[in-house]
Amino acid sequence: MPVVMTRRQRRFAFLIASLGAAALATVLVVFALGDSVLYFYSPSEAKARNVEAGKVINLGGLVLTGSIERPGGIEVRFKVTDNAEEVAVTYSNDLPDLFREGQGVVVTGAFRPDGVFAASKVLAKHDENYMPPEVARSLKDRGLWKNSQPPKGP
Repeated sequence: MPVVMTRRQRRFAFLIASLGAAALATVLVVFALGDSVLYFYSPSEAKARNVEAGKVINLGGLVLTGSIERPGGIEVRFKVTDNAEEVAVTYSNDLPDLFREGQGVVVTGAFRPDGVFAASKVLAKHDENYMPPEVARSLKDRGLWKNSQPPKGP
């Protein structure tokens, strides 16, 4: 004898099946994205995770004081730091007006095989108190943040 479901039971079964499908889709998306859901890496995280050469990422931190070099043309070399690790960066384009030493920056690009980060885009701070929130948190956790107040976010 076939099983007869009431209208209410059919709705409930459809709801359970829909929730199961949505949960499965969410799990598949999270596994597919992996580490790429991270907005940017700090220099310490990039080195700890051994980001492979050629993979496009965002790298955030502070422009190391005394590290800006202009070897000629429009190429600029500088270092990004989180006060624990440093990453050498090269960029061949016009820098934002607000770019300077000791300020927060997020650069987009990829590591070359020699370990230098080749940036395709440079985003500088918005005001004198701006620093990427993750970098500020990292500095505060290690006791290296200079202010008692947390920095303003984006």
